[in-house]
Amino acid sequence: MDSTKNTAGTPIEDAARAADDEPCEPGRRTGMRRWLMDTRPLRHPAYRRLWTSTTVTAVGSQLTAVAVPKQIYDITGSSAWVGYSSIAGLVPLVVFALWGGAVADSMDRRKLMLVTNIGVAVTSLLFWVQAFLGAGSVWLLMLLLAAQQACAGMNAPARSAAVARLVPPQELPAAVALGSTVMQTGLVVGPLLAGALIPVLGLSTLYLLDAVALTATVWAVFRLPALPPMDGNGAAVARRGGWREVGAGFRYITAQRILLLSFVADIIAMVFGMPRALFPQLAATTYAPWGEGLSLGLLFAAIPIGAVAGGLFSGTFSRAKRHGLMVVFAVAGWGVAIAGLGLSSSLWWATAFLTLAGFADMVSMVFRSAILQSVATDDMRGRMQGVFTVVVAGGPRVADLLHGTAGSALGTRTAVTAGGVLVVVAMLGLAAAFPVFARYRGA
Repeated sequence: MDSTKNTAGTPIEDAARAADDEPCEPGRRTGMRRWLMDTRPLRHPAYRRLWTSTTVTAVGSQLTAVAVPKQIYDITGSSAWVGYSSIAGLVPLVVFALWGGAVADSMDRRKLMLVTNIGVAVTSLLFWVQAFLGAGSVWLLMLLLAAQQACAGMNAPARSAAVARLVPPQELPAAVALGSTVMQTGLVVGPLLAGALIPVLGLSTLYLLDAVALTATVWAVFRLPALPPMDGNGAAVARRGGWREVGAGFRYITAQRILLLSFVADIIAMVFGMPRALFPQLAATTYAPWGEGLSLGLLFAAIPIGAVAGGLFSGTFSRAKRHGLMVVFAVAGWGVAIAGLGLSSSLWWATAFLTLAGFADMVSMVFRSAILQSVATDDMRGRMQGVFTVVVAGGPRVADLLHGTAGSALGTRTAVTAGGVLVVVAMLGLAAAFPVFARYRGA
C-alpha cells in the first residue's frame, strides 16, 4: 500500500486530483461477464475463508435476530418490550464497536475475531438453554442480547479491517461487494428460513442452529493467517487499545477529509432517507388495498433484495476508479428512489423504487468501504471500521425517530418524499462544497 497516499493531510487530496489516464487492467473480463459479480478476491485462500465465515453467520445470525423478539413478544405480549430489547442491543453494540476498533488496531485481528466469535456462539448456546428450559425471563433475554451484541460490536471492526490485508488494493471494491452481498442475502433468507422453521422445529432450535453454524465460522477464522498490528508503513508494532486510542481515531477522521466526507454521505442517506419507521403505517393505509401483510412484507424485503441484485451485478461498478463520484451518484440515486416511493400510490411502484434504493445503497456501501480501506492506514483501520459500524447501525435508528415524528406531523407520503428530496439536495450540496470528494480515486 502506498504510504504517501494514506498519510494525514494534503497528500490524499493530491491523490484525489490525479489524472484519469490509468491503463486498462490486464485480464479485464468482457461481454456479459463484466456485468456480473467480480469473484477475483475468492482466488485468495485467506479471503475465501473469511468470506465463507461471513456467509455462514449472515444466515445464522438472522435466525437469532428473529427468535429473540419473537420470544420476548410471546412472553410479554407487548411490542414495547420488543422495542426496549432493540435499545438493549444497540447500546453495547455502539460502545464495543468503538472500543473494538481500538483493540483491533492493538492486537492480532485473527485472535480478536476468534475470541469474539466464540463469545457469540456461547451466547447463542445460552439462548437455546433458556428457551429449552422455558425460563420465560425477559431480563435474561435482554442480558444475553446485550452480551451477544457486545461481542458482535468487538468482532465487526476486526473482521472488516482484515479484508485489506487479504486482497490486493485494486480488488477491495470487489471484496467489499462480495461480503456485503452475502450479508444482504442473509437479511432476506434468514428471516424467511426462521419463519418456516419455527412451526416445524420450535423457536429454541433456531438458537441451537445459530450456535452450531458458528462453529464453522470459528474454524474458518482459526485457519486465517496471523494479522498482527502494524504501523502506517506496514511494520509490526505494539500498541495499547484503550479509550485514549478511540479518541485518537476520531482526531484521525477529522484530519482525513475524504474519510470524514464518506461518513457524512452515509449519514445524509440514512438519517434523511431511511423511512422504515413508516412502513407499517404505509402498509395499513396507502397500500391497504393490496393487503396489509403482503404490503408490509414487500416494503421491508425490497431494499435488501435490491442490495443483493446490486451485489450480483457488481462486476462493472466494483471496477470503477472514481470512488468518490460513485458515492455521490449512489447516495443521490437513493434519494431519488425514496422520493419516488413517497410519490407512489401503487404497491408495485413502491416496491420497485425501494428495490432501486437497495441497489443504490449497495453501490454506496461498496465504495464507502473501499474508501475507508484505502485511505485509512492499517494502524487506524480497526478504529475507522468501529466508527463505520456505529454510523451504519445508528443512522437508521435516528431516522426511525425523525421519520416517525415527521410522518405524524406531515403525513407518511409527504415525509417520505421530503426525506428523499433532502438526501439529493444535501448530497449534491456536499459534493459542490467539497469537490475533492467527487474527484477521489481508488487504487
